[in-house]
Amino acid sequence: MIQPLKPLIIFEMANNHMGSLDHGLRTLASFADCVAPFRQHFDFAFKLQYRHLDTFIHPSFQGRADIKFVKRFEETRLSEDDFLRLRNALREHGFLAVCTPFDERSVDLIEAHGFDFLKIASCSLGDWPLMERMGISKLPIIASTAGSDLDLLDRVVSFFEHRNRNLSILHCVAEYPTPAPRLQLHQIDLLRSRYPSHPIGFSTHEAPDNTLPIQIALAKGVSVLEKHVGLPTPQWPLNAYSAGPEQITRWLRAAEEALEALGSPENRYEPSTEELKSLQALRRGVFLNRPLKEGERLELSSSLLAIPTTDGQITANDLSKYTEFIALEPIPEHAPALREKFHRIDNRERVYQIVQRVRSFFQESHTVVSAHAEVEISHHYGLDRFEETGATIVNIVNRAYCKKLIAMLPGQCHPEQYHQQKEETFHVLHGSLHVRLDGADRILGAGEVLTVERGVKHAFWTEEGAIIEEISSTHFRDDSFYTDPTITRNPNRKTQLTYFFG
Repeated sequence: MIQPLKPLIIFEMANNHMGSLDHGLRTLASFADCVAPFRQHFDFAFKLQYRHLDTFIHPSFQGRADIKFVKRFEETRLSEDDFLRLRNALREHGFLAVCTPFDERSVDLIEAHGFDFLKIASCSLGDWPLMERMGISKLPIIASTAGSDLDLLDRVVSFFEHRNRNLSILHCVAEYPTPAPRLQLHQIDLLRSRYPSHPIGFSTHEAPDNTLPIQIALAKGVSVLEKHVGLPTPQWPLNAYSAGPEQITRWLRAAEEALEALGSPENRYEPSTEELKSLQALRRGVFLNRPLKEGERLELSSSLLAIPTTDGQITANDLSKYTEFIALEPIPEHAPALREKFHRIDNRERVYQIVQRVRSFFQESHTVVSAHAEVEISHHYGLDRFEETGATIVNIVNRAYCKKLIAMLPGQCHPEQYHQQKEETFHVLHGSLHVRLDGADRILGAGEVLTVERGVKHAFWTEEGAIIEEISSTHFRDDSFYTDPTITRNPNRKTQLTYFFG
């Protein structure tokens, strides 16, 4: 069965036509009026039951008034023409047509009468001769599951899957009416988890005035609901589990309220203007604790985060390592940082592109890195020039000894620098690397090793790309001195990432 766009509600007439065609037609008309206001939220079907009574009841038991179901079925017998008129009437009232067969000859009649769905009653789940006949039908199948263990359910689901039949599975408890402690509504979750490719529903038998179960079932994600209904008269009062038109109206209203409260499971909800205003008022706004010049970047270190927030003000929620705010004009100390006075640059997509490219390079080089490694993307002159000048550094360990992996993409260079405290050794794992030490150039191939002593100026670049293992003494953050002072003055030359390889 294709997952319906709206929940499908099936009204089960069963034998509540009371063996009277006219009463059955009045029942359909009454419930057509009931559902009219609710068609925006639900699709509706009516279900009949077909039994070939001359063979369904053993000949030696026919006519017995002391056997409940024999008496009930024989007293409510309708002809095939009567059932066809009911089927035509429910179609005229805008209902989809569902029918439960209790024997193979009834499946033939259901197909001949042009029903939309076949329904398997809980008592027939595992009736393999009947299911074999249903398995060759082209009609979608809805199955109730009361009393069945998981082994039988697995076999039934597998049976219809191997025959490419569309199958919906309904949680059901065959107690009439079902007391609240026996509703077992968590079974809906079990069925959804166990059979994720099939729509899951709920066939209800609770007391007719109880509207809570349908709300819970809808909250659990059911897409098919089945409910016993009837039209009470002085001659034919309703049984304890069938709902009349007034009860169904209340039941549907409760269902509609549940759907409205649940909202859409497909898309993120649209917050109201009032909600956004309330949240904005509680967010910390960015205030400057020093003046900013035109073209200067807004830094957290130069900001105070506090309330109240002014309309249009940059908030703490806008700040991230991927976002830059550049002042469009001089901004005085203590002023709120208003969005209109800053140029916002979102680097998230740019960083993501770099991550994807570097990760692919590690995979191509067959270099395995922990998913929990901390990574620095060095972009000495900005992210826009990363492919020209930069490197990706994976920090493995930093104690009295230090180990890093450095990825250099094809065409990248690392600008000249030196260290006062750290001595480091480069071991090329993949590709080749051009290195300049105090003005002297050399080329390292894969497997070659080079040590850079303290105070020695060094720069490196690669044409084909390289993965370098750096082994050194302890790394200190303030121990990198660049020949180009503009790099040293740039505090934002690194983007720190975690789970880069996750």
